Amino acid sequence: MAEPLRWTIGNVEVIRIAESCDPFPPEMLMKQATPEVVAKHIDWLAPHFIDADGRFLISVHGLLVRSHGLNILVDTCLGPHVMPGAPVTNNFIDSLAAAGCTPEDIDIVLCTHLHFDHVGWNTRKEGDRWVPTFPKARYLFSHQEWEHWHNAKELGYASTLNECVTPIVDAGLADLVEMNHVLTPDVHLVPTPGHTPGHVGVEIISLGQKAFITGDIIFHPIQWAEIEWASDADSDAAAALAMRHHVRDTYGSKKSLIIGTHFAPPTAGHALNDERGWRFEPVAQEKR
Repeated sequence: MAEPLRWTIGNVEVIRIAESCDPFPPEMLMKQATPEVVAKHIDWLAPHFIDADGRFLISVHGLLVRSHGLNILVDTCLGPHVMPGAPVTNNFIDSLAAAGCTPEDIDIVLCTHLHFDHVGWNTRKEGDRWVPTFPKARYLFSHQEWEHWHNAKELGYASTLNECVTPIVDAGLADLVEMNHVLTPDVHLVPTPGHTPGHVGVEIISLGQKAFITGDIIFHPIQWAEIEWASDADSDAAAALAMRHHVRDTYGSKKSLIIGTHFAPPTAGHALNDERGWRFEPVAQEKR
C-alpha cells in the first residue's frame, strides 16, 4: 500500500486515510456542470481532479488529525454499509494501519455530518449487531445534525443512520457538541450549515499556520471557481451557497491550506483568485 498523504500545520499532523477514488459524470454530481463550462477550467482541474474523459474524480477518505497527543479521525467513509450494488471494502482499515494507527488508537471520531459516506466505519458487524469500530473513542456529532436526522421522516443521504450512528449513541460513546466545539487548543469545529443543518468544517491553527478541512460544503475543487454550483445532496441550497461564499472569503488565499474531504489526491492546496479567476492550486505531498 502506498504511503498516505501527510501535511503538517505547525504542531499538528494531518494524514489522509484513503478508501476509494472514482470518476463520475459532472452533471451527475452538479446539474449546472455542463461540458462547456467545465472545459473552461481544464487547465487547472487536470490531471488531478478530472480524468481524460471529462469525469470528476471524487475521493472518499478520512483524515487522521494528530494534535496534543490525541488521534482524531475526521469522517469514516462508506465502510461496510454501502449502497445496494456497491462493493464493500476494508481498504480504510488497511489505510489506517499504513498511517501507524489501529482502531484502538483513535481517541476521537468527528463526523462533519451524518451522510452515509462520512459515517460508514463508525461501526462494524459483530454477529447480528453493529458495534463501534473504534472502541476507545468518543464520537462527536453536532447536536443540530443528530437531532435533525434522528427526527427526520426520510433519511435520504443519511440512509445508514440506524447502522452507523444510533448504535454509537446507544452505546453511550457519542458526545453531541456545539458546532464551534474546541477539540484541542489547535483544532476546533467551524459551523458550516447548508449541505446539512448541522454540518461542520474543521479549522487548524498552530504556530501561525492555518488549515481548513472542508467537509462537503465544498464538494469538488471546481466549486471554488463556480461558486453557484450546488451539490444535489445539499439540504438547503441557499444556505449552502451563502456558506460557500463565506468559506471562500475566509480561506481563499495562500495563508490557508485547504484539505478537501472529497478532493482527489493530492487533496490539499490553496484556493486562489487572480486575473484568471478563482482556482484550486494543489500542493505537493510532504516528504518524510
